[in-house]
Amino acid sequence: MENIKIAILGHGNVGGGTCEILSQNMQLISERIDKKILVSYILVSDTKKTRKWPTLGAKLTDNFEEILNSDVQIVVEVLGGIEPASSYMEDALKTGKHVVTANKAALAANYPILTKAAKDSGVSLLFEASVGGGIPALSAILGNLRGNRFSEVSGILNGTTNYILTKMGSEALAYDDVLKSAQELGFAEADPTADVEGIDAANKLSILMALCFDKYVHPDDIPRKGISHITLDDIKSAKSQGKKIKLLGTARLKDAIHLSQNAENAKLADKASEIEYFVEPVSIDDSHPLFNVDNEYNGILIRGNAVEDVMMYGKGAGPLPTGSAVVGDILKIAENL
Repeated sequence: MENIKIAILGHGNVGGGTCEILSQNMQLISERIDKKILVSYILVSDTKKTRKWPTLGAKLTDNFEEILNSDVQIVVEVLGGIEPASSYMEDALKTGKHVVTANKAALAANYPILTKAAKDSGVSLLFEASVGGGIPALSAILGNLRGNRFSEVSGILNGTTNYILTKMGSEALAYDDVLKSAQELGFAEADPTADVEGIDAANKLSILMALCFDKYVHPDDIPRKGISHITLDDIKSAKSQGKKIKLLGTARLKDAIHLSQNAENAKLADKASEIEYFVEPVSIDDSHPLFNVDNEYNGILIRGNAVEDVMMYGKGAGPLPTGSAVVGDILKIAENL
């Protein structure tokens, strides 16, 4: 059985969850792809630290150059942050190594650079885990839905904000009280700015736009409003109208909001070159597909002229859901090697 050697950059929640899945399901994985995944290296900042996640016999190193100069075929980047993650991925791609990442911030900030590096080197750059955690939205867009002309992609792309807005509505709690509770439960970071101000959702929307519309927009250029200004009165007012407030990341054709299966709308789509996009709180009623996506769950709605509406729902974060998407990308590459 052929061995596929990989290196994992980072051993926090996502890197650890990836290792846990490989540890639990290694025999099943080997049987499915007729190859064995070997974790040769794990890049960490402290090689002596006690680890709560399995390391699978990998060599722990704090030197990326050691990985770059090794014979690993796939580099899995799950460090988070823009740098040094972006540089590590670019260097790996340029040296002919395939890259899998869950890092939406680095990918969104440097999408043209990283995709060009992969194309120039003839290697794969896969990033299913960067949007929606364990939800296979990107695989759907690039796979079975690829024959569609997309008119809209919209989603609840951040579990922290969705949890906060849900609890404000269901328990009549003020924003600050729910945020504190979310931090205690681990749903929100000590510094929640990236989540509650829509930065995380903008990163993910940037990636979705690039795939659905072949249009790259840097996340800093996406108009966004967060939820920190949402009051309990806002929530109650929406509820009295049978609505919920959700933080949505949305991109859609300006002149063809929803394309149906007919020639006239197809012609309209040809003229609709402009795309509007934003991240902001939106009041939606119970007819909206995302209405019942609550708590820390994510939901992604895709509209195409052939398939019409496709709705995907699931856990958008967490070690194992996100690790599931990472492992899926590793196996895609491994099968094709």
